[in-house]
Amino acid sequence: MKFRWCLLVLSVYVAFSWSGTLKAQQDPPTGPARLVTSLYRQVIARHPIGIPEGEDLKIFTPYLSSSLLHGIDQYRACTSDWDRKNAGSNLKSPVGLFENDIFSGAYEEAKPQAFHVERTHPEDNGHFRVYVRLSLASPPAPPSVWRVAVLVSRERGHFFVDDIVYLKDENRPTDERLTEYFSRYCEGPRYVGRH
Repeated sequence: MKFRWCLLVLSVYVAFSWSGTLKAQQDPPTGPARLVTSLYRQVIARHPIGIPEGEDLKIFTPYLSSSLLHGIDQYRACTSDWDRKNAGSNLKSPVGLFENDIFSGAYEEAKPQAFHVERTHPEDNGHFRVYVRLSLASPPAPPSVWRVAVLVSRERGHFFVDDIVYLKDENRPTDERLTEYFSRYCEGPRYVGRH
């Protein structure tokens, strides 16, 4: 009798534990670190190059703040403005983020194979800075490792990515923000050349 009672209690405990685990896996990320973890799982799986379009746009839009989405729309309009102004020429657009993954970096940093959320730092303005270590293995060379900081803000009661900071390292002399790229050659939707 005592054995059956213990078995029943254990079965109920396991059932509630599993249902809690399944529910937690189905719920969307709620905190800044969980949001960033979910985002970078998609980055590793999809390797979006340039501004996300098509299916990638559908996947990544729910992670992005309205401010960042507005910046992306303005940037797209600016690249279209450059294309109109240079129609028929063989010039390569200086505006493009074509070789970049906006979430991880340019060139060889555009296709990270792994990530690790290192820490979350609250900022005075109520935003969060989530530090992410990215890596790419290219044997026989040692793995490349670099870091970004994801700026997360609260909007309509939820967390969203507001900007990406590509952190200073041996290949980058200063920190650079994704949103700085949007205004490097553009004033809103207009191409104006380098500022």
